[in-house]
Amino acid sequence: MKIQVVTIAAAITAGLIAGCGSGGSTSGTPATSATVSGAVADGYLVGATVFLDKNGNYRLDTGEPSTTTDANGAYTLTVDPADVGKYPIVAMAVKGVTIDKDTNLPVQGSYILSMPQDSVSGTVSGNFISPMSTQIRELMATGKYTMQQAMDLMSTKIGLPAGTDMLANYMANPNSANNQAMHTAAQNMASLMGSQMGQVFTGSGSTTTVDVNRYRGMMGTIFSNMSSIRGSGINSQSAMTTLMGNMTANLPSITAGQPYRNMSASFRGGMMGGGAGTTSGGGMMGSTTGTSGGSMMGQ
Repeated sequence: MKIQVVTIAAAITAGLIAGCGSGGSTSGTPATSATVSGAVADGYLVGATVFLDKNGNYRLDTGEPSTTTDANGAYTLTVDPADVGKYPIVAMAVKGVTIDKDTNLPVQGSYILSMPQDSVSGTVSGNFISPMSTQIRELMATGKYTMQQAMDLMSTKIGLPAGTDMLANYMANPNSANNQAMHTAAQNMASLMGSQMGQVFTGSGSTTTVDVNRYRGMMGTIFSNMSSIRGSGINSQSAMTTLMGNMTANLPSITAGQPYRNMSASFRGGMMGGGAGTTSGGGMMGSTTGTSGGSMMGQ
């Protein structure tokens, strides 16, 4: 498994170089443009690739505006004004390339973050991409929740007061107890996501893809267990270890590229079951028919 993970990480890095061009540049610039600025974090992520995902396939395709986060984890995308708020923004942290400023070390596993299109704004620099925004986007993608309802579900899972802005930059005020709780939960979520790199990414080189069905199965599993893995104590760390092992064992049973329709099933019970965050029992996924997994990188 270790050899497989390293090989996939190298392939993803090669795909990033092939698809994105030189670091820090913005591609896919329209003739008339607007700017969308923000930051990427579990802790601030340096050298993450950010792009406007126009076809929702988690892949940087030709013509999609893209850039790379700077030394502060910040980014600015230059986009068509008509596209602001129309498409989600995706960020890719790549093993051995992207630096997590929480540790000042490269991330140990590649993972994908995003934010819902409904929250993208071209007027302020508040487009914060994090594990929190990622879960909110995936909850909204089930078609069962508004953005506010998705945020309320997340705040409940993490034990935060009702009405907490779960899309806010929790790195901006590290002395806030709510921000500290969000930051810790985000770090744990990113660790779990990175641990499943070998299950979620398929292919090699510029054809490296993200299997959307497995990705959403993973995110649903993490959501279902948030109450258990949200903290920094020994119980949360033990729950994370258990959940990591179970996802590694069970995600491969979701056939790569298998279509999906009932995405909400992942978030009702997840692989591990237990909407209250239990790490035992439960089915992995609901019934699945529909769109197949999406490619990750452009040619």
